[in-house]
Amino acid sequence: MITKRTLVLLIMIAACTTGIQAQGWVGKLKNKAIEAAKKSIENKVEQKVERTTEKAADRILDGKKTAQGKEVQSNEAKPAQEVPAEGKAAEAEYQQNDFVPGSVAFFEDNLQNEQMGEFPSKWDLIEGNADVANMKGQKCIHLHPGTIIEPLMTNQDSYLPDVFTAEFDFWMNDPATDLDTYYYLNFMDSKKEKCYEIYFGEGYKQLEVKVNYKPANSNEGRDVGHDVRYNFKKNDYNHMAISFNKRALKVYVNGQRVINIPNCRSAVKFNVIGRNWGGYNGDKAYLTNFRLAKGAVDLYERNTTDMSAVEKAIAETGKFVTNNILFETAKATLKPESMEEIQKVADYMKKNPTARFEVQGHTDNQGSDKINDPLSQQRAEAVIKALEGLGVDGFNLRAVGKGSHMPVADNATDEGRAKNRRVEFIKK
Repeated sequence: MITKRTLVLLIMIAACTTGIQAQGWVGKLKNKAIEAAKKSIENKVEQKVERTTEKAADRILDGKKTAQGKEVQSNEAKPAQEVPAEGKAAEAEYQQNDFVPGSVAFFEDNLQNEQMGEFPSKWDLIEGNADVANMKGQKCIHLHPGTIIEPLMTNQDSYLPDVFTAEFDFWMNDPATDLDTYYYLNFMDSKKEKCYEIYFGEGYKQLEVKVNYKPANSNEGRDVGHDVRYNFKKNDYNHMAISFNKRALKVYVNGQRVINIPNCRSAVKFNVIGRNWGGYNGDKAYLTNFRLAKGAVDLYERNTTDMSAVEKAIAETGKFVTNNILFETAKATLKPESMEEIQKVADYMKKNPTARFEVQGHTDNQGSDKINDPLSQQRAEAVIKALEGLGVDGFNLRAVGKGSHMPVADNATDEGRAKNRRVEFIKK
């Protein structure tokens, strides 16, 4: 086959000659080059057709034989197949970071004001020994081997509500070198019988999280566990979060859910236990930044089939009326326990961002209209301010004080007056 470079060279040589003879020679060379190029193109087309045919045959034979009839080795690498857009959308989707901290805290302890070396003031000692220490620049509770502590509460026998969250940070050693420290959270009923026990500590080169529990309405003990192989920090603090909603128990480590129990017995109190394997190097149990709060991630049914109380009331009557938003006596100051109810309204409004409401404040008839009318207005405004603090657009809300002019019960009784002290959300 004559290349372009050869053709140019021949033409240049021909140009150096003279006469008709040279011109004829050049013409013959040109014709020969054209024929060669034509044949080359035909050969390339034939080769491409052959390769295309071979690939089609290979696909038909499903990889069992090549076009030459040779067996394909079983470990031959296959080209990656591109996943279509609809296939990618159909991949498994699940939520493992759905933790929602309770909105009303009833116990918090970051130990910042504690005296080093002393027993932590917000806790009670059941067994063993504990003191305030400093680990990696963070004040913490140092649990000696076998120590049991529990939070100090006004009602020490029963303080956990049906819906709550618990959060804290715990120290995690390097499991590859220190197979010793582990912790228990023991949740009990009013008879101090175990409802569920959360175990977490150092397994072989990983963090182990396990739960031993009893289902609701059953004495059968069950165990579930999870090895947290990658989502933990060695020789550092890790964050534990627990969510309990009536019967649903979820446990999270560093934001990822590792335990999900749908049917667990409800507890009213708990304690914390620090232990170690065989007494070896057991001084590495450290806990800090505790927070207990009312409220938790919604039950699974609420996300699928059930309507919330706010949604149901508005769908049926066009308004939501509540006596659970409480104020200080004769003031427009919200009590902390009111935030759980306000959060429900905020959740509804964020799901329905175009909904507009008139927020009405109502009082009983204790006191004059001169006092109650502006007080009810101020209380309605306080509710709107709290909703705005939870991310609700205040443009969709209007405060109206109704005083004691629209009672729904008899003001002559304590029960009736309690019903009249209410907040109404009227959809507009």
